[in-house]
Amino acid sequence: MLYYQSLEFAEPNLSLDSDDLQRRFYLRSRQLHPDRFARASNAEQQAALEASSVLNDAYRTLRNPVLRAEYFLKHHGFDIGEQRSKDVAPDLLEEVFELNMALEELKMGDESVREQIDHARGRFEHLRQGIDQQLEELFGRYDRQPEPGLLVGIRGLLNRRRYISNLIETATMAPSTDKS
Repeated sequence: MLYYQSLEFAEPNLSLDSDDLQRRFYLRSRQLHPDRFARASNAEQQAALEASSVLNDAYRTLRNPVLRAEYFLKHHGFDIGEQRSKDVAPDLLEEVFELNMALEELKMGDESVREQIDHARGRFEHLRQGIDQQLEELFGRYDRQPEPGLLVGIRGLLNRRRYISNLIETATMAPSTDKS
């Protein structure tokens, strides 16, 4: 996988040490920086520029556990799709319904539902933190013993995380009805 190779990892892992990743990035950045190739041929300058660009993309992707997992899954033949409501737990769907009702009431000028919206956002943030912990555990398990079933589980958690992140964003962007 290109991003892991650009940072000189011997093998791609889902779990990465952030300090090691940063150290590798800075080392490779110094080696590949286009300024080091100022007197090189046009072809060498272009190659350095392209390698530096890939390195930057690799670092941006691999330092974020969610983006890293999506990249990893994509290269293992998994499609990362949107979480569909038919795949969501019924208790979460009920919370989504209540959030949507509160948002509608807020749009109609009822500021009293703002606390309910804030509570829902906090609940969704808590759910997302739990998913992040589960992902971290699955990453480690997969790195120790690669099993395709674990990747299926990771994909499911990533989809659920995306769905919950969208709910957090919706609750966060709740319009203000303040007319002052």
